[in-house]
Amino acid sequence: MLGAKPESVDSTKVIILAENRLVRETLAKILEKENGIRVIATYGVVADKAKQIAESKPHVLVLDPTGILPLCPALILEAIRAVPGLKVVLIGMEPDAITFLCLVRAGILAYLLKDVSAAEVVAAVRSVSEGKALCPPQLCRVLFEWLAHQEIPISNLNGKLKVGLTRREMQILQIISCGCTNKEVAAQLNLSEQTVKNHIHRVLHKLGAANRVKALEFFHVSGIVGNPVTVEGRSDSASTVIPESLTA
Repeated sequence: MLGAKPESVDSTKVIILAENRLVRETLAKILEKENGIRVIATYGVVADKAKQIAESKPHVLVLDPTGILPLCPALILEAIRAVPGLKVVLIGMEPDAITFLCLVRAGILAYLLKDVSAAEVVAAVRSVSEGKALCPPQLCRVLFEWLAHQEIPISNLNGKLKVGLTRREMQILQIISCGCTNKEVAAQLNLSEQTVKNHIHRVLHKLGAANRVKALEFFHVSGIVGNPVTVEGRSDSASTVIPESLTA
């Protein structure tokens, strides 16, 4: 099915990642009907997908995070590192400020809500392939509010970036920025909970940070992790609060 359409040098090559087979097949059929879009592969979301994505060299990754949302920031970062310039479209999302900001920092260019239409998915793929970004109107203010809270002096940040965190330590920072507990981080990375605690203690020591929030603040400007500040913008008009797992 995926190889039936003649390839054009101008075609936008798309990979679909979704746990649900019906979602994968439906998205593939929708996108394959469009001129200038070619679905080159569909996968369930399992380990080592970055390697397969790199081998396929797609232009756009369409990702349904249902059931694997805590894994998404790390997965997106790995995919973008594997394919520089890769555009990532997330579908079926909630209008949640913390989740939105975390995934923006991971590198997504389109964030589509659960009530998105087939036409909007197609439009998002076309838009990101043209270098544009898309987010729901109710989350635009969240983005502006977040930018308004960027108060860390660049000189201070640059000094902290010289401390030399390891790749694993960077990875753990990214995951805890989404509010994951030590136990959840350990499960995602196939580590013991004590090993995760040891990594976090070393990060705090290297940065001279009192807690996880301070550690994340040092790095949010660099694009490595999201910023755990309080912002306005939830769909229920409540304030977005710092996840409890970031404060201990």
